[in-house]
Amino acid sequence: MPETKRVVVISGPTGSGESTITNAIVRAYPARVSRLVTATTRAPRPDEREGVDYYFFTKEEFLAKKAAGEMLETTYVQNRDTYYGTYAPDLEKKLAAGFIVIANPDAVGTRFYKERYGAVSIFVMPGSMDELISRLRKRNPEMTEEDLSRRRDNAEREVREDYPFYDYTVVNADGKLEKAVADTVSIMKKEGYVLE
Repeated sequence: MPETKRVVVISGPTGSGESTITNAIVRAYPARVSRLVTATTRAPRPDEREGVDYYFFTKEEFLAKKAAGEMLETTYVQNRDTYYGTYAPDLEKKLAAGFIVIANPDAVGTRFYKERYGAVSIFVMPGSMDELISRLRKRNPEMTEEDLSRRRDNAEREVREDYPFYDYTVVNADGKLEKAVADTVSIMKKEGYVLE
């Protein structure tokens, strides 16, 4: 029987603010909520910390852990030649400690969490595609126009194809982060996640 009301999915296109919303909820409820730390084969950015932002593995390490059953679900992003996955030791440790765990996966990972853990899924939409591109530019000023265009195409595809599959949608418009966080918290409470 799936475990219920212990895992919640908050996801959306890159730059939509799903990580920012997640981190705000973790800060507001540190004794009750923890963020799932995803495993990846991409290189760390300068401000990222091992085991806090991601678990960083080489491709060989990642595939060996997948073969050993330590990656519960994985995604390969072809245009970046990068793997992402759910690192079982991180998820199991947090569930065993009694936390509500927030995961930020793609649509494939979302299906996994819904089926395996009875997770409620929330899709974060940017206020507009122009806002999303502006956020990506600020976050990575060196990004080429080609990369930005590809990210925009991916985001538009995710909104078109993936979002109807989610249980709820929250809009994270520029300057309205507090509202997006409050909307997300109220969905969690309504769905039976005990935050207090």
